[in-house]
Amino acid sequence: MESLATLPPAVLAGIALLFGLLVGSFLNVVVHRLPIMMRAEWRAQCAEEMAQPAPELPEGRFDLVAPRSRCPGCNRPIRAIENVPVFSWLALRGRCAGCKQRISPRYPAVELLTGLMFAATAWLLPWPWTALAGIGLTGTLIALTFIDIDEQLLPDSITLPLLWAGLLFNLFAGEHAFVAIEDALIGAVAGYLALWLVYQGFKLATGREGMGYGDFKLLAALGAWLGWQMLPLVILLSALVGAVVGIAMILLLGRDRQVPIPFGPYLAAAGWIAMIWGPALTGAWLSYAGAG
Repeated sequence: MESLATLPPAVLAGIALLFGLLVGSFLNVVVHRLPIMMRAEWRAQCAEEMAQPAPELPEGRFDLVAPRSRCPGCNRPIRAIENVPVFSWLALRGRCAGCKQRISPRYPAVELLTGLMFAATAWLLPWPWTALAGIGLTGTLIALTFIDIDEQLLPDSITLPLLWAGLLFNLFAGEHAFVAIEDALIGAVAGYLALWLVYQGFKLATGREGMGYGDFKLLAALGAWLGWQMLPLVILLSALVGAVVGIAMILLLGRDRQVPIPFGPYLAAAGWIAMIWGPALTGAWLSYAGAG
């Protein structure tokens, strides 16, 4: 693994790009199936409490591996040659090979986004362990982003392992860690409490819930990975981007102001920026503030 560090950055980025395309294909599966699996589990728990038969998932076994991906229009299994990231979608011109139903361009978009972000992470972070950990964090943030866009949900089954993974990596990675374990522990606690306090203040002031508990856990996970020092930057960037996008959606698309906008994608984007450029951005700001 250490030998990877001797490869030119462009080669590492190219390998990460190809790997990211494959991972992006799997992330599409996670984004689609995990919420279905969670809803089925919730219904099963409710049925158990009420002594009723548990509902079954679609097609018997249904998880992140089985059944094989199928066209939602004709239920035709997708062949391996039709499932090559990005390229198959382009070759099929965005349509099913069987029924010719349109395939959402979001599938290749997620694959390409994952590949590009993996490549950027591999290019900009030190190899091997810091970059590999950053790639893992990047893929997880992409999955959370699109689940939250679709479902307004940040699953505990992803956010909580992400938090523990950040703490464990910073504990055992030594010189490859993002931050010292003490900073990671404080970051996890401070990340959760920061948004929890905002949530409670907003609820007291308006009587409404401004965000979900998944947002608290995601920021706690980012604090566990990046340390408490990056939390102000993450909060500032996510709030700024969220405000700009929200206002634009209201003014340009006529979105109802009462319709909730998920905050998780902005936290995820800000967390990734902080992972890659956080120390440089923070240092530039402190220099500017000191000069002023």
